[in-house]
Amino acid sequence: MNTRQLIFPTIVAAIVALLMVPVQVMPERALLMGERLFAGGGWVQIVMVSGYSFLLARYMLPRESRSVWRNRSWMLFTLFFYGQLALGIFGDSLFLMTGKLHLPIPAVIVAGPVYRFSSWFMPILFFSAILLAGPAWCSHLCYFGALDSAAARVGAKRKRAGNGSKRRVFRDWMWRWKPILRVGVLMAVGAVALVLRLMRGTGDGVISLFQDTAALWAILFFAIGLLIILLISMRRGIMAHCTVWCPVGTVVNFMKYLSPFRFDVKRSECTSCMKCIPACNYAAMNRDSQGRLVIGNGCTYCGDCLTACPHNALEYRFFGMRGESAERLWIAVTIILHALFLAIARV
Repeated sequence: MNTRQLIFPTIVAAIVALLMVPVQVMPERALLMGERLFAGGGWVQIVMVSGYSFLLARYMLPRESRSVWRNRSWMLFTLFFYGQLALGIFGDSLFLMTGKLHLPIPAVIVAGPVYRFSSWFMPILFFSAILLAGPAWCSHLCYFGALDSAAARVGAKRKRAGNGSKRRVFRDWMWRWKPILRVGVLMAVGAVALVLRLMRGTGDGVISLFQDTAALWAILFFAIGLLIILLISMRRGIMAHCTVWCPVGTVVNFMKYLSPFRFDVKRSECTSCMKCIPACNYAAMNRDSQGRLVIGNGCTYCGDCLTACPHNALEYRFFGMRGESAERLWIAVTIILHALFLAIARV
């Protein structure tokens, strides 16, 4: 690695360290797990996390290695998140954010505030991430999406090894129907949460039983999501849970346009060869009525399709910035958010 190649990861690591310092010194109750374990441990954690972000920036900047390291880091975040949850439940509550247990499923980000009219920390963090990095939540930051991604990659590999026609048929079906399905799921989740909220405290027989089992409704939603991952995503090679079942993914798909980042096709370069489509596990790419490549709003800017395009016809955009610079900026912002979430995010 030459000196020039060190500049980008060094800047990313320095920003991560600077952003973590206030988290270490300002809260009365330690937020960093290192500081909770022993005095001064937070500073050790800052060094470790900034070093980790340096490593990610080094290997995620090149397109050739980005997909591998994106999925590795994403799964690492999931393992850390649920690992700390398990330690908090079976070990010590210091591994939980507040010492209180909440259901660790993405749908709660949407349904929780509607049901409780409180607990705004996670929604604020969620919407802030969207403003900063668009849909990176669904390709780098969600503690549940990594499972769907891993299952879809297994399914895609199987289809490529055998007959991929079923995957193509399912992908086309998803392209047509997922906008309706995902909006329907989002509305249903919001409606159930609102009904449960309105019935809270009524104490009236069946109604009381209905609202008292709110946690069971969330667990049922979680269980169905797992079944979708195992029975559909893993078999069809498409991230069916994240693109249809998850209400948070739907919110991201619509709110990502509040961010100035974009991912689009360079029409002057694109030949509509469609070689990029099989690389997309989100079913976010297809042909339009004129046979041209079109990117739907299910795109999470993950960049897996970049190396599949032989004409360099796909690019990131950020105001009037050059595509290469916009891409580097998006990668930097996303890695910084990922590193901070890894350090801080707990139930």
